[in-house]
Amino acid sequence: MATQAEPKLKTIQIQTHLQSLIAITTRSELYTSVIPALTDAIAQIAEKLRQSQQVALVGSANAFGDDQLNVDLVAENLIRKALANCPSVVTASSEEDPVEKPASESNTATTCASDDGQSERYTVAFDPLDGSSIIGANWTVGTIIGIWDGNSALHKSPRESQVAAIIGVLGPRTTTIIALNIPGEPRICFEIGISGSGGDTTLVRPAIHFTSQPFKTRYCAPANLRAAAESAAYARLIDHYIQSKYTLRYSGGLVPDVVHMLVKGHGVYVSPVTGASKAKLRRLYELYPMALVVECAGGKAISTEDGKHILDHVLTDCDERAGIACGTAEEVDFVRSALLKEDTE
Repeated sequence: MATQAEPKLKTIQIQTHLQSLIAITTRSELYTSVIPALTDAIAQIAEKLRQSQQVALVGSANAFGDDQLNVDLVAENLIRKALANCPSVVTASSEEDPVEKPASESNTATTCASDDGQSERYTVAFDPLDGSSIIGANWTVGTIIGIWDGNSALHKSPRESQVAAIIGVLGPRTTTIIALNIPGEPRICFEIGISGSGGDTTLVRPAIHFTSQPFKTRYCAPANLRAAAESAAYARLIDHYIQSKYTLRYSGGLVPDVVHMLVKGHGVYVSPVTGASKAKLRRLYELYPMALVVECAGGKAISTEDGKHILDHVLTDCDERAGIACGTAEEVDFVRSALLKEDTE
């Protein structure tokens, strides 16, 4: 069985933050081991990025055929190392290594008893470094993590089995947005600031919520504008944003664009899918965790292909992909009605 190191200051502080928000009577491993370990790994990734002045291809590709950067592999290894020290994490998979494997050789059959006598077994699915196309420009990137009940995320309802999501924001500041979806308990979403690996944490926002209308400014983040040349429906949606004088807030990174909405309290992110522009975002490693964060903050997240909620789709393969519209509920409903109309002039 994997052994846990002595609690770091950050671990103790995160437990304190969690205890100030919820009553930790169940899932002690999740709150005192898994979430603190992953938060510390995100802090380590941020430090490594600041030390990596050269961002370069390493001459390899992941299982999906995507070229890998040196920083991709660093982030992957840091998260794997953190998970190996969490006895309750049985399996893990990532965008760089998309096969559910034992998190460590020593905890392949571990079952940790929680305070209420129920067993805790988790699988973790993660994108170690989201935003590789913009990292060379030194823009904000992120880490996306989903935590699931059991030893697999496949063939399960994401709405019921994905119990937590962590979004690491790696920019001028390092923060983590944590969403909890524990059956029988209220959903919560909050933000923690991190000063460094093993260092202090700050509860930045104890509750993240999308706000209600009216809005003085409306924000939009429409991805892949080239798709507007292929889809009349998407072109009309873009024209709506222009004519309605929305403010554009699109960086090319899923994490910073969605986090901007969460900070402002409203907005919409749209990644369309057309006949020529296939879906790129992977459900397991990007869409499911992001959708959970958005929903826990009171928003919506749907597939742009069929308009169904992202969290209502049961995964059968780690490489399943989709488009997404997420953000303020009213904005997402408008996107659904706009994109699912017959795509003709």
